[in-house]
Amino acid sequence: MVTLLMLTVVMMMGISAANIALHSEKASRNDRDRQIAFQAAEAALVDAELDIQGSPDVRTTRSVLFDGRQVEGFTKECGLGHADLYLGLCTSDGHAVPVWQAVDFMESGSQSRSVPYGYFTGQDFQAAEGSLPARLPRYIVEWIPMPDAAQDPNDMDVIHLYRITAVGFGVRDTTQVALQTYYRKNLRNQNQSGRLGWREMANWGELHEEPVR
Repeated sequence: MVTLLMLTVVMMMGISAANIALHSEKASRNDRDRQIAFQAAEAALVDAELDIQGSPDVRTTRSVLFDGRQVEGFTKECGLGHADLYLGLCTSDGHAVPVWQAVDFMESGSQSRSVPYGYFTGQDFQAAEGSLPARLPRYIVEWIPMPDAAQDPNDMDVIHLYRITAVGFGVRDTTQVALQTYYRKNLRNQNQSGRLGWREMANWGELHEEPVR
């Protein structure tokens, strides 16, 4: 009886140790997956900024859309489909909820309303292999009206403000990280252009359990 009791105790200790090891491994895997998604979302923010600002080396296919007061391309529908030049360009007007919450970043192809990484900038991003993200990160850009809206549209001193929302995916596409920043563009002095604030939306999953249309 004593031997059986001791064997039972040893077995229970072994099971507990195995459970602890499994939980630790699962936690490490989830943390790694989240870090992959986080880095992918940050890469999408940078790609969106390049889309807006352009550079001497990379002239985006639609950089002219961000060079003046021509905002007709920014709509509440955010464009539709990869063939739309205005894909991912949004305005909050007419939305009962924030547009970044209404857009489904999982959609692609003709139903997409967000921009996949590199689509307009030509930049490369590896995905869907091994420990890489399951899919390309995506972003949308909202035009934010400024108090100086009455200025001459051709005035190079006009400041443009945009809100960028980017979503990155982990090895599993159910692992998602959403980052958001404001980007200021100064047409005359690029040194005065850049990010104004940054945040991660920790409750992103809860916001999209039931997509809002």
